[in-house]
Amino acid sequence: MGNDSMSWKENRNIVPFFPTGEFYYSKGMKALEKRELAKAKKYFSRAMDLEPLEPVIACQLAIVETELGHYEQSNGLLHFVLDDLDPNMSECHYFLANNYVHIGSFKDAFRHAQAYLDMNEDGEYSDDAEDLLDIITLDSEEAFDDLYEQDEMMELQEEARFLLESGHFAKAAAHLEESVKKYPDFWAAYNNLALAYFYLGQTEKAHHMLDDVLEKNPGNLHAICNKIVFYFYEKKQEPLDYLADQLAKVQPLIPDQQFKIGATFALIGRYQDAYRWLKKLYKNGFEGEAGFYYWLAYAAHFTGHHETARKIWKKVIRGNPEKEGLEPWNGPQEEGEIQRNPEEIVRYLNGERDEERLFGIFLLSLAGDQKEVMTHPGFCDIDHLQPHEKIYMADVLGMPVDSSLFIEMNTRLAHDTALILYRHFRPLKKEEAGLFMIWFSIFLELQYHNAKLSKPDALAAAVEYVWRKLRSESVSQSDMANQYGVSVSTVQKYAKFIREHLL
Repeated sequence: MGNDSMSWKENRNIVPFFPTGEFYYSKGMKALEKRELAKAKKYFSRAMDLEPLEPVIACQLAIVETELGHYEQSNGLLHFVLDDLDPNMSECHYFLANNYVHIGSFKDAFRHAQAYLDMNEDGEYSDDAEDLLDIITLDSEEAFDDLYEQDEMMELQEEARFLLESGHFAKAAAHLEESVKKYPDFWAAYNNLALAYFYLGQTEKAHHMLDDVLEKNPGNLHAICNKIVFYFYEKKQEPLDYLADQLAKVQPLIPDQQFKIGATFALIGRYQDAYRWLKKLYKNGFEGEAGFYYWLAYAAHFTGHHETARKIWKKVIRGNPEKEGLEPWNGPQEEGEIQRNPEEIVRYLNGERDEERLFGIFLLSLAGDQKEVMTHPGFCDIDHLQPHEKIYMADVLGMPVDSSLFIEMNTRLAHDTALILYRHFRPLKKEEAGLFMIWFSIFLELQYHNAKLSKPDALAAAVEYVWRKLRSESVSQSDMANQYGVSVSTVQKYAKFIREHLL
């Protein structure tokens, strides 16, 4: 593949009844020409599934992700092309430079723009790359140094966020302590350091850190919101109400601050205040992470906007299907549901057997409040988890995962099959835990033997069949096939594997 190689090999035959990667690539290009970005993404994704080693497809999908504003996803694809498929595909460096400018990573933007010019001085994008370098440097070495400092602070913040959300609280605290020493006015680092202390159970240090922020930077909204969240988990209602009343008087202009305030009010149950800010953001086209739609749906429901709540909840399920059953209109959950019990989830996460810990991670994905579980004093030491468990945990928490590791560990099969079983056994009680233990044991056997059993519905049907037989229940493979919408022969094949390797 040569430089500026965004073209497809010609004179291939397309057989409509047996579509190839080129077939979907062609449909994706047509959709892109019409600016039908969602369709284009769908077609290019399908093309990449069929021909995962074709760099042109991956690069074109990255371009669509950029058009959709999904810069991180685009960067992941572009790095995949350069690292694993075709290091000479120079235009990927230019596309990366553009993406990094959009997310404020100026060092990376400069590096990739320069890399493109080094590889392709007279290429299709050379003039644009030079303009980009001029914009980044601003013709001022001093200004460029300032941008580098801002860039480094953003990188520190992103790394800290990753450590916090993946449960490495002690590492996050150490990392953030160094950050605030280097940048004494880096208030975001102070706020995250307070969170790290709180998650580690060092509540006094956490409160002291926020008090220090508010003394030096009065009115820091993130510090006020974090204070309210701490009081909420500590069940200190009086100081919580006082700060919440003060927060209700604030009129922020920045969308991220509006989201922080809205989510904080939703968490503590002040839905009227929450709906005010979250609905305003939604009307203005704000597209946040899954938590944004989750809290907006709850705020809408509990303020009487039921139609809006149901509409927004569809977005929640689309991105997080495991949230099905947590709809705000379903009311309080039944007692005894283990996925609602932080003590039970933590117990499984610290289990001695691999399948226990995998089940614990699955329960964590179902938890209504994952932070409540992760701040539990007995929360597992993630550094001690097995590699496949770490990958699964990262996926559940929405952390970026290297694509090659993700494919190798195949934890999405583990999760999707468990999710199908959960839909048939909701609400989940202790007596059904054994069913999931069998499944995660089978998953480990599948990985060990590299078995080609990859249909989640069929695996769920076979696992339930074997589980019921072990309980001496009267059940047939035909019953399971009908219940899960798969063929009897497939259930028979999968159940045979389970018997041979588990019993």
